[in-house]
Amino acid sequence: MSYFEIKDITVTFGGVKALNNVSFSVNKGEIFTIIGPNGAGKSTLFNVISRIYEPGNGEIHFNNQNISKSKPHQIARLGIARTFQNLELFENATVLQNLLLGRHIYKKSNLLNELFFTPKVKKTELEHRLKVEEVIDFLNLQHYRDIIISGLPYGVRKNVELARALCTNPKLLLLDEPSSGLTNEETIDLGFWIKDIQSLLNITVVMIEHDMSFVNKVSDRVLALNYGEIIATGLPEEIKNNDKVKVAYMGE
Repeated sequence: MSYFEIKDITVTFGGVKALNNVSFSVNKGEIFTIIGPNGAGKSTLFNVISRIYEPGNGEIHFNNQNISKSKPHQIARLGIARTFQNLELFENATVLQNLLLGRHIYKKSNLLNELFFTPKVKKTELEHRLKVEEVIDFLNLQHYRDIIISGLPYGVRKNVELARALCTNPKLLLLDEPSSGLTNEETIDLGFWIKDIQSLLNITVVMIEHDMSFVNKVSDRVLALNYGEIIATGLPEEIKNNDKVKVAYMGE
């Protein structure tokens, strides 16, 4: 069985099939990218994986486990983290505070221990802080550590959301249009970071992306969706030259 697998997923909204028997698999350590025009069903697919949407039929398998019936709050504990197309950060908190929230899934102490800040709680808090500082160093966010999110440029906010996802110690990272709104220089940096996330942190990446130049540079394999159905899967160069993809995605 593949490391991550989607089997015959169908999602219907008001009689319209947003996804129609979508199936694919992702190997451990891959950077797997999903492309397609607006309305193709890409974000719907991510919402199914995150258990925000319940599919009409189909299964989701991750790391030899069927997670089709898992609850949304259980997904992070299973080792799956996600970023969003529209940033979901706490605007009036600092970068550090936002990243520490990514460690919340590992909190095991009770309220009484928290109130008295017992040695065990202190030790755990130090461990969480160490992990967050590692991520801050990894994404070069040192300068922004204590700055309120609302005062940061858009590109930095995107990096903070990526950082918060990494703070959960994911095995599978879902990136929803990570290069959207970034400058050319920021996009280049993002490409290096995604490659480092794959090679240095040993994290499998599934990404939704529109920038085909970026897709071709970082992806191991690419899947193309259109009207909720898969029209092509293959290497970036194969997808780039696929006639169906050219018509559906590139408007040729």
